[in-house]
Amino acid sequence: MRKILVTGALGQIGSELTMYLRKIYGSENVIASDLRKVEGSKVLEAGPFESINVLDSQQIAGAVTKHNVNSIVHLAALLSATGEANPAMAWNVNMGGLFNVLEIAREKGCSVFTPSSIAAFGPDTPKVKTPQDTLQRPTTMYGVTKVAGELLCDYYHKKFGVDTRGVRFPGLISYETLPGGGTTDYAVHIYYDALQKGKYASFIAEGTLMDMMYMPDALHAIASLIEADPSKLKHRNAFNIASMSFAPEHIAAEIKKHIPEFEMSYDVDPIRQAIADSWPDSLDDSAAREEWGWKPEYDLDSMTVDMLAKLREKLNLK
Repeated sequence: MRKILVTGALGQIGSELTMYLRKIYGSENVIASDLRKVEGSKVLEAGPFESINVLDSQQIAGAVTKHNVNSIVHLAALLSATGEANPAMAWNVNMGGLFNVLEIAREKGCSVFTPSSIAAFGPDTPKVKTPQDTLQRPTTMYGVTKVAGELLCDYYHKKFGVDTRGVRFPGLISYETLPGGGTTDYAVHIYYDALQKGKYASFIAEGTLMDMMYMPDALHAIASLIEADPSKLKHRNAFNIASMSFAPEHIAAEIKKHIPEFEMSYDVDPIRQAIADSWPDSLDDSAAREEWGWKPEYDLDSMTVDMLAKLREKLNLK
C-alpha cells in the first residue's frame, strides 16, 4: 500500500491534491504536512497532519518513520513573484527543502514526486510549442531553483536509484484555494472580481500568452505520473504538460459570454510582466502523452463554465 507524505499540503496545489489522493489511497494513507496549521482547513479535518519545516531534515525523517511513508510528494516552495522579492529565501527553501527530501528518500527507500514549472524556461527558449528537451536559461530565482531541482532529481535517480518524477506545470487555475504569489495568479483573481465586482484590472499586459491549466487536470496529472510504469519513462524530471494557452483578453472575452457587463482594464506590474515575457507561450507535451498517457480534459471554454459555477456556489452568489 502506498503511504504518501505531502509537503506544502496547505498551499494552492497541496490543499486540493491531498484531498484528491486521500480519495484514491484512503485518508489514513496520505499524511499532510506544512509549516503551520491553517484553522478550518478541510485537509486538517480529513486525515493525519504533521507540522514540518522542510529545512529541518529531522522533522521530515520523523514523519516518514512515524507513518511508514514510502512516497513523498514535495510541494513546499516559494513561487515566482514571491521569490523575486526575496531571492535568498527562495533559494534556501526551494533547494534546501528538496535536498532534504531527496536525502531522506535515498535513506528510507521512498519515491519522490516534485513539480517543476514553465518558469524553468527563459527568454532564449523557443516560445511556441516549447520542446521537452530544450535550452533552459531562466531569469528568475524561482526558475533557477526549478532547473536546479530537475537536475538534482535526475542525479538522485541515476546515482542512487531514487524513483524521482515530476511535471513542468503551467499556470494553475482553481476555485478552491487562492494562489500564493505567482505570475499567473491573474487568471484566478479575474474570475473572483468578475463575479464580485463586474470588472478586473489585469497586472499582465494584453497579448501576453501563457500556458495555463485547470486544477482538476493538474491533480489527475500528478496521480497518473505517480502510478506510471517506470519502464516507459524516458523523461522523469520533468515532463512538459499542457492544456490551454491564452492572454488576458482571451479569458476576459470568455467571461463576457457569461457576464456580458464584465469590464477588463490593465494595471501592469512590471516585475510580473517581465517574468511572463520570459516564459513560453505554449508547451509541447508530446513526451508526456507518449510515455504515460497524459491527456487534459478542460479547455478555456469548459474551464470558465465550471469556474463561474463553482465560485457562485462558493461565494453564495445567484
